[in-house]
Amino acid sequence: MIKKAIVYGASGLVGSYILETLLNNANYEQVIIVVRTALNIEHPKLKTIIGDYNSLSEVVKDIQADEIFIALGTTQKKTPDKKLYYQIDHDYPVLAAKLAKENGAKAVFLVSAIGANAKSSIFYTRMKGETEQDIINLNLDHTYIFRPSMILGDRKESRPLEKVFIGIFKFINPLFVGGMNKYKGIEASDIAKAMVSSADQLNEKVKILQWEEMTKLLK
Repeated sequence: MIKKAIVYGASGLVGSYILETLLNNANYEQVIIVVRTALNIEHPKLKTIIGDYNSLSEVVKDIQADEIFIALGTTQKKTPDKKLYYQIDHDYPVLAAKLAKENGAKAVFLVSAIGANAKSSIFYTRMKGETEQDIINLNLDHTYIFRPSMILGDRKESRPLEKVFIGIFKFINPLFVGGMNKYKGIEASDIAKAMVSSADQLNEKVKILQWEEMTKLLK
């Protein structure tokens, strides 16, 4: 089956790999991205829509896609205002998934985070958990949630402390065994590949994928 996909967060680390993986996948005839500013990418399958949270309902009004991939997110450093942070990490993904469903999407693939829990007392993990829950509640045919621990890879912006952690994670990764393996760091490109690969074998209504489940999809 030839499909159309819509991607949110295509300018970010994981999102850019999702975009690249979809464009190179023969199962997709069109890949639509919603971005604030155009990316420097030319591809016959690519359709770019300029928009943000506030203009979203208008710009994607008649945009149909079979699947929606969401890799939206910010950091506390970039967005110290918690209300805005919540809007980017929760409200935007939920609205994007809702509109995609209204336009016929059957499956949503969401990048979340390890430990996401709507009942957590920690702002970040609670926000991620609420995002997951609210997207599950939209009741698409398939909701696949990807919960990486440390995301490995080179970001465009400089995050010196993160670079240190990535170095440490590469060293300690083998120590996470058994039930602890969900804390292993994973390459951003591998998260993207796992997401696109899972779209070919949708057999569950709601599925949570951590390090082990993602890694299995790479084989």
